[in-house]
Amino acid sequence: MSKPTLALVGATGAVGTVMIDIMNGRKEWPWGEVRLIASPRSAGKKITVRGEELTVIALAPEVFDGVDVAMFDVPDEVSAQWAPIAAERGAVAVDNSGAFRMDADVPLVVPEVNSDKIADRPRGIIANPNCTTLSMMAAIGALHREFQLQELVVASYQAASGAGQDGIDRLQAEYAAVAGKDLGGKAGDVREALAAAGLSQEGSPFPAPLALNVIPWAGSLKEDGWASEELKVRNESRKILGIEDLKVSATCVRVPVVTTHSLAVHARFAEPVTVEQARAIFSAQPSVVLVDDPEKGQFPTPADVVGGDPTYVGRIRQALDFPNTLDFFVCGDNLRKGAALNTYEIAEQLAKR
Repeated sequence: MSKPTLALVGATGAVGTVMIDIMNGRKEWPWGEVRLIASPRSAGKKITVRGEELTVIALAPEVFDGVDVAMFDVPDEVSAQWAPIAAERGAVAVDNSGAFRMDADVPLVVPEVNSDKIADRPRGIIANPNCTTLSMMAAIGALHREFQLQELVVASYQAASGAGQDGIDRLQAEYAAVAGKDLGGKAGDVREALAAAGLSQEGSPFPAPLALNVIPWAGSLKEDGWASEELKVRNESRKILGIEDLKVSATCVRVPVVTTHSLAVHARFAEPVTVEQARAIFSAQPSVVLVDDPEKGQFPTPADVVGGDPTYVGRIRQALDFPNTLDFFVCGDNLRKGAALNTYEIAEQLAKR
């Protein structure tokens, strides 16, 4: 039997570049042919995959002919148009955008949590969750299997790269503008430094300065003052875990970190749970790394996690005054497990099937 053919749409983008790095580092290689696909302006570029120099081809319907699995690392509007075309041509589309996540006929998959949903894909499309939800889902899913999750309160601390390359570029430009200056003595210092460097707030992907600051906002405005990122955490957690009435509240905060999202999680379960039990469960998960020794100052931080594939968990505590509840802190590289890696792991599962 011939090996399946894999296509990567968005091969030259920020997440696509991480995807190729992941592909190059995998021990097992189930694919026969790989096609790298991007917009016409990127067509013709040369990229090496597994030691073979491949030429990027322009996105068009015929590029999906003979493709078994097509991974999409592109904006929502591009996925919305092209993922159905890939499916019509016979490929299973694995989409990393938000275009199909809440579609009832599209499974929202985290392989460690609900890999059984991969086979249930009426539209020929599988969705990858948002990077914030993904950063905690391996840990939450493992606890849910044992203790039945009922309520989830989350505060996220989201990196600039969650806003794409524009977010990375803006944060680095702001860092350069404030470096070496004595700032913070009065309100407006940071804004004045950015303005002096020609960085207007109107041209920023963030609603306030991010350097030397935190912004209690991520995404777009939705009803009743909620941000879109906060509602994604709620709705996607319910769908992935299969708990339609799960009580979820999230506050999403943008922090001056280039890459890696962090979350402070407060989770209540139907069954009693102890810190010792949680540590044992996390330690048994292949994709979770336990870093939890407060006496030695050991707990996950973005600077230690960036570039890694697992979810890192620490600061595990029995919630005071709340029965059957745990508090803990998680970190996950939002460009790897939060985007590219989970997409590729779904593709690997499809190749095995």
